[in-house]
Amino acid sequence: MAEEEYTYPMRINKYLALKKISTRRGADELIANKKVFINGRLAVLGSKISQADKVEVKGAPEKAYEYFAYNKPIGIETNSPRPDLFPIGRLDKNSHGLLILTNDGRITDQLLNPKYFHEKEYVVRTLNKLRSSFKNKMEAGVNIEGYVTQKCKVKILSPFTFKIILTEGKKHQIRRMCSALFQEVADLKRERIMNIKLGNLKDGGLREIKGEELVLFLMSEDSPCSIFYTGI
Repeated sequence: MAEEEYTYPMRINKYLALKKISTRRGADELIANKKVFINGRLAVLGSKISQADKVEVKGAPEKAYEYFAYNKPIGIETNSPRPDLFPIGRLDKNSHGLLILTNDGRITDQLLNPKYFHEKEYVVRTLNKLRSSFKNKMEAGVNIEGYVTQKCKVKILSPFTFKIILTEGKKHQIRRMCSALFQEVADLKRERIMNIKLGNLKDGGLREIKGEELVLFLMSEDSPCSIFYTGI
């Protein structure tokens, strides 16, 4: 995003996140540790800047952090097409769709810690016709080997296809939920993680996450309900 496209005045923590210097939470820590200066003066939590202000960060990481949307094809294990990037979470070999790739190890624990939750959206096609009670039973929670899944959102797209939005991620969860309701999965595609959408990204393709899309993704770390654990 070009400098003139930024919306000013802007909170300093959002500005630092936009510049990929840190996450918004990390920016607050830099400010609290007296590492951030605006026009030569120490910044305080909640400070706002204008386009003309000069921002300096002492001890800012030199590494340029990168974030990408990746469309994992069917038939391969979770991987990264670039050796300098690693996937956050996974998709099983027979599933395909969106993975987030990054070189930012700072966010890994928060994004993978199972005590946090966040929305993930999938489109699923079944081998057999969906039963009339399928939507209500999936949304209410399904007992999978002694564990009752949390409530979710389901939209029926056709007699054999549905969309599901989860806020948790037990291993092979969607396949196990379907199996418990006597439905067999023929195809499972992840289309969204938080605010990041797969869109028209081709199989094996990469798309850089940047600008406001990146800001929203990084800022969501401040909300425990927005953090995710993948393993479906």
